Amino acid sequence: MARQVISTEGAPKAIGTYSQAVRVGDTVYLSGQIGLDPATAQLVEGMEAQTRRVFDNLSAVTQAAGGSLADIVKLNIFLTDLGHFALVNSIMAEYFKEPYPARAAVGVASLPRGALVEADAVMVLGG
Repeated sequence: MARQVISTEGAPKAIGTYSQAVRVGDTVYLSGQIGLDPATAQLVEGMEAQTRRVFDNLSAVTQAAGGSLADIVKLNIFLTDLGHFALVNSIMAEYFKEPYPARAAVGVASLPRGALVEADAVMVLGG
């Protein structure tokens, strides 16, 4: 099955050897997004701002692929401090409505560019 690379100026350019997303059939695999402002390529400051930017970046990529956050079926969130879980959860509730995607929230030692939060996702279109 053919792979289609998804790219948008609405999210930060890839900072490594990966694509913002790859579509195979009706499934779109979204690469991890950190709180980089796509206009400046700089990390926004603070946990709340980074979390919102992560979801805004993911939203831009879903739209470029022909979907929306509502089409995400699996979401992985990586936090450098699990003490921020409640904040991330409350912000997530502003971006996602029921039925919510399956999700994992994992504590990690560090993230690229000193980010506090990162998220990646799997989206299914046409369902």
